[in-house]
Amino acid sequence: MRKIMTYRQHMRAVLTLGLPLVGGHLAQVAIGITDTVMVGWYGIEALAAVTLGSTFFFVLFIFGSGFAWAVMPLVASFYAEGDETGIRRATRMGLWLSLGFAILAMPVMIWSEAILRLLGQSETLAVAAGSYLRVAGLGILPALLVMVMKSYLAALERTQVVFWITVMSAIVNGLANYALIFGNWGAPELGIIGAALASVATHGVALVGIVIYARLALPHHALFQRLWRLDRQMLARVFKLGWPISFTVLSEVGLFAASALMMGWLGTVPLAAHGIALQLASITFMVHMGLSNAATIRAGNAYGRRDPAHMEKGARVVTLMSLAMAVATIAVFVTVPEPLISVFMQSDEPQRPQILAIGTGLLAMAALFQLVDGAQVIALGLLRGVQDTRVPMVLAAVSYWVVGIPCSYYFGFRLEMGGIGVWLGLVVGLGLASVLLSARFWGATLRKLKREVSVVA
Repeated sequence: MRKIMTYRQHMRAVLTLGLPLVGGHLAQVAIGITDTVMVGWYGIEALAAVTLGSTFFFVLFIFGSGFAWAVMPLVASFYAEGDETGIRRATRMGLWLSLGFAILAMPVMIWSEAILRLLGQSETLAVAAGSYLRVAGLGILPALLVMVMKSYLAALERTQVVFWITVMSAIVNGLANYALIFGNWGAPELGIIGAALASVATHGVALVGIVIYARLALPHHALFQRLWRLDRQMLARVFKLGWPISFTVLSEVGLFAASALMMGWLGTVPLAAHGIALQLASITFMVHMGLSNAATIRAGNAYGRRDPAHMEKGARVVTLMSLAMAVATIAVFVTVPEPLISVFMQSDEPQRPQILAIGTGLLAMAALFQLVDGAQVIALGLLRGVQDTRVPMVLAAVSYWVVGIPCSYYFGFRLEMGGIGVWLGLVVGLGLASVLLSARFWGATLRKLKREVSVVA
C-alpha cells in the first residue's frame, strides 16, 4: 500500500521537481530578455522589429510544441508503470510529429513579411521583422526537437539536466548576440540579423547537448536506434493528445500575439514598451509554468497508479504555491516599475520618457493578471497530467479569442484607452480561462477519476 503523503511532503516533492524546471524556464526567458536588452541598446526601431518578429516565431513554435507537451504526461504515466518500451515509443513519435510541423512552419517564416503587411503593420516594421524571421525561422526545427527531449527528461524527473542545458543555451545566446549584433570580437555588425543568427545557434547547441546527454545517461532506452521506423499506433496516440494542447497554447499565445499587433497599430514606441513589459511579465510567468510542469508530471504519475487522493492533495499544494508567487509579483510590479523598465534601454535613449510612461501603465495591468494567469496555467498542467486536453482546448479558445481579443480591441480602440485598454483585455481573457479550467479539473475531471477508481475497487 502506498504511504499517504502530508502537505509538507507534497510541497517538498513539488519543490524538488519544480525548482529546476522553474530555473530552466527562467533561463529560457533569459534568452528572450537578452535579445530584447541587446537589441534595445542597438535601437528602439530594431527593438520594435524584433518584438514583432519574435512574437511571430513564438506563435508558430508554441503551436508546434503541443506534441512535446503530450510526451510529458505519457512518459510520466509509463514511468510510473515501469514501461520503458512505452517511454521510448512516445518520445520517438513526439520527435516525428515535431519534425513534420517544423517543415510545414518554415515557409511561413520565409513569407512573413507579406503576412505582416496583411495584418496591418507598417512597411518599415514588416520589412525589418521579415528579414529577422527569414533567418531566425531556421531555428524552429532544433527548438521543437529540444522541447520534446526536455519533456522526456522532465517526465523521468531528471529536471536538473533540463535546467543546466537551458542555462548553457542562455550563455551561448548572450555571447553570440554580443558578437553579432554589435560587431564585437572581430565579428561583423549585423544588427537584428545578428540576433536571428544567435537564436539559431542557441537552439542548435541545445539540441546537440541534450541528445548527447540522453545517449550517455539513458542508453537502455535506446531512444535513437531505428528512429526512422514509423510507429502508427503511438503516433496516433501522441497526435490525439498533442493537437488539442497545440490549439490550447495557440489560443493563449495568440491572445498575446494579437495584443502585439494592436500595439503595433499604436506605433513604434508603444510596441517597444509592450515588448519590455511582456518580457518582465514572462519572467514571473515562468515560475508558474515550472510549477505547472511539476503538476503535470506528478498528476501523470498519480494517474498511472490510479491514485486520485494523492493527485488531489498535490494539486492543492501546487495551486497555493502559485498563488503565493503571484502575490509577491504584484507587489514588485506595482512598487518599482521604472527601475525594471530602465534595464532595457540606454540612459540617453531619446524616447525613454515616453516608453517609461507607457511601460509603467502596462506593468500595472500585468500585476492584475498575475493571479489569473498563474491559476489557468496550473489548471492546464493538472488537466494534461490526466490526459484531459480536448475540453480544455475549447474552454481556452472561448476565453482568449471569443472574449479576450475582442475586449482588447474594444478597450484599446473603441474606448480609446490605448495600450492600457489592450492589456486590460488580456486580464479579462485570462481571468475567464482561470475560472473555467479550474472548474474543469476540480469539478469534472478529478471527480470522474474518483468514480472510476471506486468502481474498480
